[in-house]
Amino acid sequence: MRVALFITCVNDTLFPGTGKAVVSLLRRLGCEVDFPAAQTCCGQMHVNTGYREEGVRLARHFTEVFAGYDAVVAPSGSCAAMVREQYPKLVRPGSRGAAAVADVAPKVHDLSEFLIDVLKVDDVGAYFPHRVTYHPTCHSLRGLHLGDRPARLLRNVRGLELIPLGGADECCGFGGTFAVKNPAISAAMCADKVRNVLGTGAEVLCAADNSCLMHIGGTMKRQRTGVRIMHLAEILAATEER
Repeated sequence: MRVALFITCVNDTLFPGTGKAVVSLLRRLGCEVDFPAAQTCCGQMHVNTGYREEGVRLARHFTEVFAGYDAVVAPSGSCAAMVREQYPKLVRPGSRGAAAVADVAPKVHDLSEFLIDVLKVDDVGAYFPHRVTYHPTCHSLRGLHLGDRPARLLRNVRGLELIPLGGADECCGFGGTFAVKNPAISAAMCADKVRNVLGTGAEVLCAADNSCLMHIGGTMKRQRTGVRIMHLAEILAATEER
């Protein structure tokens, strides 16, 4: 299977290790992984803040860059949801752009979706002997409806103890530009999330979106909690040899 990695802006700029983990994991599972160098932002930030024309141009570019692949894997539920949910609304029905979106968008998957629904794998041979709690980010929970897919993958990691997170379905308060426009509300929401994370006694907080991990992790670091943040891909890529 020929798979393209859509790294996303946040990961490319701040968390490149997550992209490397996705490539390592997928190659271990027998996939041929490409990284199209011409890829750019998916346009989520532009569309969400009213810059529709710019978002349309980015969507058009996305479908051109990722055309021809069997699947496109993104280590971000937020960006995957943007492509699948918003792109069809940005193009004129019956247009060439609509045909391109209809061809590419359904092939875009969050990592856990791709592993379980496409590769039919829920045990990737990972080893991570730590206490972990999982935060289901808003887009992965409500946009992609990932359900228990990430938890199924984590439960099959040898040595890992998965601890339920109280208030797991509550937003962490990041919400992209929401955190910038409403900093006090965002900080209060994050404080609630951190309190629930610390209540688990976990060593590691895991999620499928580094943007939310960055938000929660920043608060935990300032409080010197000692709890690490790790993207799901990084845990699934871990083996005894590492």
